[in-house]
Amino acid sequence: MTIPLVAATFFGGHIEKTRRFLYEYGYMKNMISKSHFNRRLHRIEPTLWRALFGLLAEAFKERNDPDRTYAVDSLPVAVCDNIRIRRCRLYPLEAGRDDDDDTPKRRRKSFRGYIASKRRYFYGLRVHLVVTGAGEPVEFSLEAASESDVAIFKELELDLPEGSIICADKTYTDYEYEDLLEEVGLHLKAQRKKNSKRQMPMWEEFLGKPIRQYIETVFSQLTNFFPKKIHAVTPRGFELKIVCFLLAFSI
Repeated sequence: MTIPLVAATFFGGHIEKTRRFLYEYGYMKNMISKSHFNRRLHRIEPTLWRALFGLLAEAFKERNDPDRTYAVDSLPVAVCDNIRIRRCRLYPLEAGRDDDDDTPKRRRKSFRGYIASKRRYFYGLRVHLVVTGAGEPVEFSLEAASESDVAIFKELELDLPEGSIICADKTYTDYEYEDLLEEVGLHLKAQRKKNSKRQMPMWEEFLGKPIRQYIETVFSQLTNFFPKKIHAVTPRGFELKIVCFLLAFSI
């Protein structure tokens, strides 16, 4: 587990370069072969990576306890450029049929999403992230790009201290879920649209805006760990590298 974390921190996720570096410079004197290491890495249970993230998250929540302010948002991670979608092997398109035509037609799976801030589509995954007011990750989820933010947010455990305030943008507006969170002692403060039935007081909007904007800085710092292209052969390998980047950022 040390090698991919070092790779994510200093070598842009290049595991083979990291493996050679740690061996040649004497950090790991007994290094296994490339193929042996690859097999051993993929045998690590996902729950172990989750446990490591959970230990860090508990420390972050304890440090954030006096403030109890959090933010939630999603980060798009493209697996390829839009022009290469039909040639993508990690998350390939599926053959389907149009309802009005019997001719086989290529249709995009749920890995094609939209980035509203950049006004463009992308093909890949979204990292749904909950961070403290200081920008420290406490919960995350990896989902297909087309999954809505609020739907994934409802599936998060949200193991946060009672009385915590969660700041979010307009896409997380759901009145019924807000009421449900209120019953368990969590307060979701989602930015309101102009035609919203529950307008937010101006002072809450003023205080919540800097926290919502700060998560964009967190995403910028996280993507600084990413290489220009995340190289992977299998979907599991691609997702594992994203988790390692997130863990490296947390550490």
